[in-house]
Amino acid sequence: MKILFILCVFLTGAAAAQDNSGLKELITREELRGFEPVGRVDVEDGGFCTGALIAPDLVLTAAHCVFDPTGARVDAGRITFRAGFSYGSSVVEVPVARTVVDPGYLNVNPAPPQMIERDAALLQLADPIPSAVISPFVVAQPGTGDEVSVVSYAEGREEALSWQPLCHVIGRQDSLIAMDCDVTFGASGAPVLDRSGYRAKIVSIISAGSEENGKPISIGMQLPTLVDQLKAALRRRDAGFISETAAAAEPAPDATGMPGKPAKRIVLGAGSGSGARFVSP
Repeated sequence: MKILFILCVFLTGAAAAQDNSGLKELITREELRGFEPVGRVDVEDGGFCTGALIAPDLVLTAAHCVFDPTGARVDAGRITFRAGFSYGSSVVEVPVARTVVDPGYLNVNPAPPQMIERDAALLQLADPIPSAVISPFVVAQPGTGDEVSVVSYAEGREEALSWQPLCHVIGRQDSLIAMDCDVTFGASGAPVLDRSGYRAKIVSIISAGSEENGKPISIGMQLPTLVDQLKAALRRRDAGFISETAAAAEPAPDATGMPGKPAKRIVLGAGSGSGARFVSP
């Protein structure tokens, strides 16, 4: 069964249709102001997704973006984060050193609800981006309101960020969230923002989607608990969660200045292709 079986549950008793705003392309530095933490996650010889900086050295994106079509984990060394990418230039461009994913996550398509709930990954950058250059977003629990905003790259608009200032939450089920935001291939990992406060907060990311009566439906998940688990795994260097480049895996010197014992790490196959998981009804 396709993702629509989830949508049928969500759309039973869903909120009445509301007017959404259109997409606004963000090109100039002035237009990008406040959205610099969002960037394109590019896989060498593969596809792209959208990601957002949530710490100086951490990017949040969808877990399926770091897997190839065969189900193998993409080598972290093939991934680059391009913050504020617009027509060939970026505010900052940094290679990825490690990727962190829940070991219970399986990259299957169509994805069942329990995989969408886990469809988040952290990308640890090879070099942190100073907060003076880009101030990271905060990850927060969704509020009770239904108005959200999405910033993404996607097929046909991959050269610059597109911002939808207003779309809506149309249903909730456990930790899953259904929205009517305008997203498509490449928008996986795009931050869903609550802009009701002084500064926007990430309350979900785009995982999957479809259409219902010709209108877009996107699915995301609640984040705080999942992101905290991924951060904890990164701190303890849990090999079950982490894939890293050879350089990132080199042991740090101990107190005597001598290299320590090699850290355990997963050596995973690489392949081509990445991107959003979207299906048609």
